[in-house]
Amino acid sequence: MFSYLMLGTNHLPTAIAFYDPLMEILGHPRGGSNDEGASWGTFSDNHSVGLCVGRPFNQEKATIGNGVMAAFNAPDTHTIDRLYAVAVANGGTSEGAPGFRPQYGEGFYSAYVRDPDGNKLAFVYYVKN
Repeated sequence: MFSYLMLGTNHLPTAIAFYDPLMEILGHPRGGSNDEGASWGTFSDNHSVGLCVGRPFNQEKATIGNGVMAAFNAPDTHTIDRLYAVAVANGGTSEGAPGFRPQYGEGFYSAYVRDPDGNKLAFVYYVKN
């Protein structure tokens, strides 16, 4: 459905230090970076997905969107627990500790954080019984 997601940052080195370990855990090491941004994932065909973090193209301050959230699939609940801990340890803030959220469906396990720029992220796994 998506090709890539772009998140704005006002301090690229901090954003890279935040996202590098998270994307490594998810199996997407950094693919590139320059003075304007960094990327993780693949950008090679119509079925690849990636994450980009960078300074806004219009050179204005990066701001968050109210109601905007990027959700990342995790391979299991233990990985979500780890992602949450690493995110908070690297400058993120908690928006909801790991756990089941039955209001979103049976077996829905997730955790929510904000990156150092305030972008909201979710880590999600659907537990099948």
